[in-house]
Amino acid sequence: MSECVFCGIVAGDLPSVPVAEDEATAAFMDIQPATAGHLLVVPKRHARDLFEIEPADLSAVTLAAQRIARAAVPELGASGVNLLNCCGAAAWQTVFHFHLHVIPRYADKARDALRLPWQPGEPGDAEALTALGERISAALA
Repeated sequence: MSECVFCGIVAGDLPSVPVAEDEATAAFMDIQPATAGHLLVVPKRHARDLFEIEPADLSAVTLAAQRIARAAVPELGASGVNLLNCCGAAAWQTVFHFHLHVIPRYADKARDALRLPWQPGEPGDAEALTALGERISAALA
């Protein structure tokens, strides 16, 4: 995957600020951070997105993100953390190599510019929720 920037980082051909590495994953600082300490966890084996990643690699990335978040939040004095995956251009994916954003969150908004893109707490239409839930459930069958 010579055109994939994350494959280049994993191979050591492109610069990064490494945070952690294990047999299956690499973690490095995001060069366009949303908050102080924002980093990425990627599988070493290329997978385009959530739909392509092998289950073992998805598990490894998720567990690495959890381990890193457990260390980063208290170390950085964060108040919480978001794990974010974007799958597809319409969902904000810009690098097409599966990755999880580990985004420390802060009560101090001077350290945290990230804002919610929707208003949680506003209930959806009950009939639409039921219909969509039934369609997804049927697609799983």
